[in-house]
Amino acid sequence: MVGFSRGAAAAAAGLLSIYSNIQVGMTQDSGNTNAIVADGTAFTLNGDNVSYRFHVDNSTGDLRSDHFGGSLTGPIPAAAEPETQGWVGLQGRVRREFPDQGRGDFRVPAIRIRQTEGYTVSDLQYQSHSVMQGKPALPGLPATFGNEQDVSTLIVHLYDNYSAVAADLMYSVFPKNDAIVRSVNVMNKGDGAITIESLASLSVDMPYEDFDMIGLRGDWAREAHRQRRKVEYGVQGFESTTGYSSHLHNPFLSLVHPTTTESQGEAWGFSLIYTGSFRVDVEKSSQGLTRALLGFNPNQLSWKLGPGETLTSPECVSIYSKDGIGGMSRSMHRLYRNHLVKSKFAKSDRPVLLNSWEGLSFNINQSSIYRLAQESADLGAKLFVMDDGWFGDKYPRVTDNAGLGDWVPNPDRFPNGLEPLVDKVTSLKAANSSTNLRFGIWVEPEMVNPSSVLYHKHPDWVLHAGPYPRTEERNQLVLNVALTEVQDFIIDAVSNILNNSDITYVKWDNNRGIHETPSPSIDHAYMLGLYRVFETLTSRFPNVLWEGCASGGGRFDPGVLQYFPQIWTSDDTDAVERISIQLGTSLAYPPSAMGAHISAVPNQQTGRTVPVTFRGHVAMMGGSFGLELHPAELHEGEKAALPGLISLAEKVNPLVLRGDMYRLSLPEESNWPAVLFISEDGSNAVLFYFQIRANINHAAPWIKLQGLDKQAMYSVQGKGTFSGATLMNMGLQFVLEGDYSSTVVFLERQ
Repeated sequence: MVGFSRGAAAAAAGLLSIYSNIQVGMTQDSGNTNAIVADGTAFTLNGDNVSYRFHVDNSTGDLRSDHFGGSLTGPIPAAAEPETQGWVGLQGRVRREFPDQGRGDFRVPAIRIRQTEGYTVSDLQYQSHSVMQGKPALPGLPATFGNEQDVSTLIVHLYDNYSAVAADLMYSVFPKNDAIVRSVNVMNKGDGAITIESLASLSVDMPYEDFDMIGLRGDWAREAHRQRRKVEYGVQGFESTTGYSSHLHNPFLSLVHPTTTESQGEAWGFSLIYTGSFRVDVEKSSQGLTRALLGFNPNQLSWKLGPGETLTSPECVSIYSKDGIGGMSRSMHRLYRNHLVKSKFAKSDRPVLLNSWEGLSFNINQSSIYRLAQESADLGAKLFVMDDGWFGDKYPRVTDNAGLGDWVPNPDRFPNGLEPLVDKVTSLKAANSSTNLRFGIWVEPEMVNPSSVLYHKHPDWVLHAGPYPRTEERNQLVLNVALTEVQDFIIDAVSNILNNSDITYVKWDNNRGIHETPSPSIDHAYMLGLYRVFETLTSRFPNVLWEGCASGGGRFDPGVLQYFPQIWTSDDTDAVERISIQLGTSLAYPPSAMGAHISAVPNQQTGRTVPVTFRGHVAMMGGSFGLELHPAELHEGEKAALPGLISLAEKVNPLVLRGDMYRLSLPEESNWPAVLFISEDGSNAVLFYFQIRANINHAAPWIKLQGLDKQAMYSVQGKGTFSGATLMNMGLQFVLEGDYSSTVVFLERQ
């Protein structure tokens, strides 16, 4: 398999180089005093509001978990040694840091290795540890980053004396974010080949307490619906087997106490920085301890390691909050904005855009596209995006059954190529502005139609399982991005497009899951190849604003965010549905990462008709605000309202991109969802308040704000000036009329 051995070798070389420069011993980081304290074989990681403690059990060499929660100082009480009556051994009755398989622990293991001889028992024991300021990158994988003032790293070296397998556990603590980031590197130091059958990036054993688990479930057009359920005895969880992170479940988990709310109580959040299939297991054992694991999906791993080879797991972020679920989300948002997204656009410059898809679909040519661009500029849009249908020569892309893979302009629709069209569009001025219109384009480079030159030339480039049928979805197949030649083809094809025209935005789509593969390990090899493609292109074209898309939110994950600062949140553009989708997505992901557009009504997905102001207010809660419609088909009232909504969106946008988000009222719990964004310095805020159904002949509720300075005075647009204490403890009241009504209110600290 091309790409497999090179990725493994690069990972091994990279990590060995990193570790050779790390000092062994006790550290009190000069950039983050006491961020990591190694006292012999007892370890403490400290954030501003969190402590994470574990130690080495001297009798077994196993790592024992002590605490993950609020800040601790000084010595801690020893845990009671459990009784060992019954079938469950001591290892199955204690809190373990990296549980391997066997030795009386019948719970889900963090790692399962099939040894050369076929058995799957391991005995990974503490060998040594290393501490460093800053944080190493993960070879071939997206990862958080930071300098010596931001982050410190502990690496614990484990070794199995019976199999000559080593495992390095990497813990990086970002104190200001109360975040601890975990990954694992497994090395085969023996003489025979082994197979990694399962590997969790993070395993955490919580004490005997009652917990609820929160995840994000859904499907196409109804992504990120919050699901909260009690953690029962036994194993429960969720996974993706689609080859990608998927619409069905997101690689995010939160554990909370039953009494925890948005604003009060303890909350733990876990987010896997990975775009492939994954699994989340939560197990409450016979002893009442709760174990949570996030990592590779074991059904799509079976990763072989020859002598000297290594496998590095994706990173998993863990966040602790003493301020409820909302506090957990805000910490994760800040971490991702500042220490995950690499793009120069992470916190700025998101132009209002119009996308051609819902307005024109495949019915495009250079004349219709230019007319639509003119209408976009007249409304005040700053970016025009030409979606699907522009490419294909021998097999023109006039429907979705041809052309994918042939990334050349359709000569019938664009006889002079794209460059003259792009030049004409980018010479247009946005209304009431001196800004020239930018030009963007849609691509789907990981896919191919059987009706394409590429497929006829390289049918072997498609993922398939020997003689089994190649299952088509949306008339397309998936290219095997694990192959180096496929990676190079994609890089060259996209580079040619961007080198030949002044295109400064790319929407990168992916419209099906992976069905057949030659082996389970292809899934991760595909991801390593995809990340190489993303890294190469985004580094080569740093001034391009890249947006991820996978039939909407099918790949809304931290792995994509490393390279693309925004992701199309859902193909469902119905504003009422979008409130739930966007607020659900915000459990793990910053609003700055969300693409959200005003679309035409009746809505294509739901058939619902919602006022344009309501649609606009929902869309401007995303970092990338835009339009998904044909201006010529709007009625006069809607068209007249759009310039004002665009202006308001541009005023709101800096707060959405860089501010803290407070979910004041949830759509699944209230007829009046509400969201507050507060600027980084706390000087400004904007409140979004919605009414879903008319409230006839009934009192209106009060909405209490959060996150303000209780001592400060705030000027509230249209209401007066009030103290932060009053706004948080009494709140504001709004009387709205009719179904689907909304208001946006600015606050300014005096």
